[in-house]
Amino acid sequence: MVRRMDNGPVRSISAGLSQKGVRDHNERLLLSLLQRHGSLPAPDLARLSSLSAPTISAILRKLESDGLLMRGKPLRGKVGKPSVPMLLAPDGVYAIGIKIGRRSADFLLTDFNGGTRLHRHLTYTHPLPRDVFSFIEGGLAAAAQDLSASDLAKICGIGIAAPFDLWNWHDLTGSHADEFRSWQHVDFTQELAQFTDLPVFVINDATAACQAEHMYGRGKQFRDYAYFFVGAFVGGGVVLNNSVYEGRQGNAGALGSLRSVGPDGKSRQLVDLASIHTLETRLRSAGQNPIILWQDAQSWTDLAAQVTPWLDQTARELAKASLSTCAVIDFEAIVIDGAFPATIRNKLVDKISQCIKSEDTRGLILPVIESGSIGSKARALGAACSPVRAQFLLNSN
Repeated sequence: MVRRMDNGPVRSISAGLSQKGVRDHNERLLLSLLQRHGSLPAPDLARLSSLSAPTISAILRKLESDGLLMRGKPLRGKVGKPSVPMLLAPDGVYAIGIKIGRRSADFLLTDFNGGTRLHRHLTYTHPLPRDVFSFIEGGLAAAAQDLSASDLAKICGIGIAAPFDLWNWHDLTGSHADEFRSWQHVDFTQELAQFTDLPVFVINDATAACQAEHMYGRGKQFRDYAYFFVGAFVGGGVVLNNSVYEGRQGNAGALGSLRSVGPDGKSRQLVDLASIHTLETRLRSAGQNPIILWQDAQSWTDLAAQVTPWLDQTARELAKASLSTCAVIDFEAIVIDGAFPATIRNKLVDKISQCIKSEDTRGLILPVIESGSIGSKARALGAACSPVRAQFLLNSN
């Protein structure tokens, strides 16, 4: 079953505390409520947070004076004094998100609302450390040119989204293979300290994509859901009780490792059967250069002869994987996104929904299959969420 709603219901989050000495918690709570619900007047914030009106008023004044909040247009039409909604000030906080993928890298400068202020993109056959860190340094230099000194001071940190065990997946030989394997020993904080003193946060790339969807996309509509991001290698994320669950070692939602069966009848992983790298293989067999997939979104339409059978296979695998996840937790939704055009994503979601109808679903409460809304930028945007969440929002985990 497919539902694509642009403006669905937003689930609420936990109430606050009123004891003396928990000001920081309550500030984070109000910022989190405004991030999740959008603009809200003080009475609504008091109702959602369970904080008193005087406490709400004092916190809002402080956050506004700190430049984190701004006033919206007064809400008229009711008896009494017009209510003034408060909302996050876009220029109140900036963050940098970097995605290091197997075929491309992205550098984003984002504002407090997740808006993109600067975007730089790099494609490659394989990510080599010297190329990636040169790209990051160039992005930081570009940001320094674009922002005033006062805005530069508002950058709260750098988030880096990268696959776990990045160094394990390559077909290189010789010196380049040795350099690629050196990712295993890279300390991102140490490397970036050579040209910036901003705090660095590292997160699994698929979990980062899930975080972006949860903060800025369709995720606000659901309490519990599984998230699949189809990139060069498929990955995923898990949301429980309105929170992205990262797990004990940050590897929760490693959905690409779900078991499947290959055409030869042998046990395989989902990552081997439902990733864009399998489409790359199809293109190479047809004598075409797969790098075009990462450089030109329009090319997906022009490559229908290879894309269509890839979609069919990927949909079958993701349908089985979706049911497997729901056998463990009764997710209300499965959200699908990826590094491809929105038209491809929507076709994939429709095909997954059709495939599920032919599967054995005994004992399961079927989830709805939903399209994600962020797309290719999801991993970099989710990386930028990390410093923002760490310094300004509640850790609802």
